[in-house]
Amino acid sequence: MDVILLEDVKSLGKKGDLVKVSDGYARNFILPKKLGLEATPKNLNDLKLQKAAQEKREREILEEARTLAGTIAQKNIVLKLKTGEGGRTFGSISTKEIAQALKDQLGLEIDKKKLVLAEPLRNIGTYTVPIKLHAKVTAELKVRVDQM
Repeated sequence: MDVILLEDVKSLGKKGDLVKVSDGYARNFILPKKLGLEATPKNLNDLKLQKAAQEKREREILEEARTLAGTIAQKNIVLKLKTGEGGRTFGSISTKEIAQALKDQLGLEIDKKKLVLAEPLRNIGTYTVPIKLHAKVTAELKVRVDQM
């Protein structure tokens, strides 16, 4: 029997896959637990329409991420860091402060987890901080750290 999976089933397939299983397995396990539907022509057509809609949504999200990356690449933000004698700095700037500065200075809401920073910024200067907006899109943000 052909079955369309509604959820991921271990050792069988992922959600939306069309799999061939024995009649007993389908009747006694997959269908009662609502893990799949019988592959009728109507259900196959519904699956095709759902996949098309999902692909369209993913393309739109990717396009929005690319547009946002272009916007971010043109801008830069300025943060202040307290310094002492000889240019020695006190404290550091983490992804949390950079995300807050993005919100305050540019009006962009970006989650701090999307900022890829190996270690906090501890010195005065200009840095390029990568922002992972999408699996396929990474933006480069210029961050200038000045002394307070």
